[in-house]
Amino acid sequence: MRANRGFSAAAALGIAAASIVLAGASLPSMAMERYFDLPAGSGAHDVAPVPDAHGPIYFTAQRLGRLGVLTPADGKLELIDLGKGSAPHGVIIGSDGAPWITDGGLNAILRVDPTTRAVRSWPLPDEAADANLNSASFDGAGRLWFTGQSGFYGRLDPNSGQVLVWRAPRGPGPYGITTTPGGEIFFASLAGNYIARIDTTTGEATVIEPPTVRQGARRVASDSRGRIWVSYWSSGQVACYDPANRSWREWKLPGPAHAYAIWVDERGRVWLSDWSANALVRFDPWSEHFDSFVSNRRGAGIRQLAGRHGEIWGAESGNDRLVMHSTQ
Repeated sequence: MRANRGFSAAAALGIAAASIVLAGASLPSMAMERYFDLPAGSGAHDVAPVPDAHGPIYFTAQRLGRLGVLTPADGKLELIDLGKGSAPHGVIIGSDGAPWITDGGLNAILRVDPTTRAVRSWPLPDEAADANLNSASFDGAGRLWFTGQSGFYGRLDPNSGQVLVWRAPRGPGPYGITTTPGGEIFFASLAGNYIARIDTTTGEATVIEPPTVRQGARRVASDSRGRIWVSYWSSGQVACYDPANRSWREWKLPGPAHAYAIWVDERGRVWLSDWSANALVRFDPWSEHFDSFVSNRRGAGIRQLAGRHGEIWGAESGNDRLVMHSTQ
């Protein structure tokens, strides 16, 4: 474990980040669903809607090394340059209203000022070089926890600038990460086939074994009760782990599914992206019923899901566009 304080001088040069403003995102295709076209080759990966219904949608344009900002009301699109070598993966909104990014290309955590577009960077320590940064989530104390598929997880304290990293159980695989309403942190390991709870004081990760072996736990999402919902990539299932009684439940998605992203809406329904079905899938935990909403283009490849009241957003990485679906 090693600390890394502050941000590099080279990264500081990225504060004057260039922006590109584009126009002409597609207008609604139907009442329940809207698509927004992005520049060719964007490689949109993760999305982060601002909670305000009229606020923008941030997304990572991984192949362009930029952060995208979409205004759904008028289709305005802005691309913010994150610096040479950038390949952003995850993006979330902090309590400060700013987008925070896990950048695999720069091997650093980035923050983009929502007003000035200034970019600040916290590089990972040398021991976590090429961590292959993936996802991030804030704990109850305002510290940002992140995963790296090469076999790491870590923590950034924005106040002190300290970055700590730990080696993950079973090596490579840490992928999705989530925070419960109580501020606890859980992550999933795709290659390790487990989820884990992190002690936010010591940094120790405790492995929690799913009932299904070799399931490919990919992403996790907490519901309002602190239960952890998990998308199983390899076995095509959705699972729920309840920390209160350490119990599991699992359900198989329809057909030969590959469940990638997962998110829980304000009604407690669980949404997934199914790559095999090329669809968004909604699961009702009470009726145990699945509904599928197939994309109107082949090869959508939705990498991640996130939402706000009444809306769920996804990045169609295969089609260079964003999709919004109503949760009403």
